[in-house]
Order: sequence, then C-alpha cells, then structure tokens
Amino acid sequence: MVVELPDFLIRQARKDDLPALVAIFAADAVGGHGDTTDPEAIQDYLGAFAVIEASPDQTLYVAECGGEVVGTFQTMVTTSLTGRGSSGMIIEAVQTRADRRGQGIGAAMIEFAIAEAKGRGVRLVQLTSNALRKDAHRFYERLGFKPSHLGFKMALK
Repeated sequence: MVVELPDFLIRQARKDDLPALVAIFAADAVGGHGDTTDPEAIQDYLGAFAVIEASPDQTLYVAECGGEVVGTFQTMVTTSLTGRGSSGMIIEAVQTRADRRGQGIGAAMIEFAIAEAKGRGVRLVQLTSNALRKDAHRFYERLGFKPSHLGFKMALK
C-alpha cells in the first residue's frame, strides 16, 4: 500500500519522540496498560526506551507525517529451537493516533515491519491483539494475518 500523505516516513524512534508516543498510548481506552502523560511517569518510559534502544533484537519505530508522530510499533526478533532453529518477528504496540486512523498509516507500518522481517530472513511474523479490538482483527486479516493461537496472560504487578 502506498500512503499518500505529505512528508510521510517511518523511522526509528528517538528519545525526543517519547512525549508523543506516551500520549498515543495514554489515549488508548481499550489497552488497559496504565499509560499516562503524568510527568512523574516519564522515568519509567525513559528506562524502557533505554532497554529497547540497547537491544540488537528490538526496535521501536514511529510513523511521522509532516514532522508529527502519528503512529508507532515495536518489533522483536526471537530465535527458537522449534522450526529447526528459526527466527520470527513479533510486532507489538501498534498504534495510530486516533485522529489519523483510516489513512493507511497502520497498513504502511505493518508492511514496513514485514519488509524488515524479510530482510532479516525470519521465518514468520506474528502479533497479538486485544480480544476486544474487533476492528483491528479485521485490519490484520486484510493484511494477510491468520488467527492461529489463543494467548494467555498473567499480570505480575
């Protein structure tokens, strides 16, 4: 898909993108991750950003349009003994700013991640989506993803 937006690009996130990214996550009513724009929480985000930035197998991206952050996603490459020792890419935290949805930004981010995965020679790309996000499920299926597993979580904090 070609996104026809002025000055659209996808790039690696920088530390100065954090306020915009946190605002996108905090505006998500469905996620329930406890994200907040409260200035007291910035150290938590800075710590997480440092971990991601230091990892050779994790990358945090932003979609930028006209100099504004309008979306984000993160990729993680994992290697497992299953699949004869193959690697896979996990796409996480896919978010498009609410006022920019429906413009092809989300599809462009996913296509970018898939191209990155192919470039790294991984066997498969996978992602999870909150069970309540029916529109997102249809979106991922339109992009070629197939529902295949049932996920489980256990909150520890």
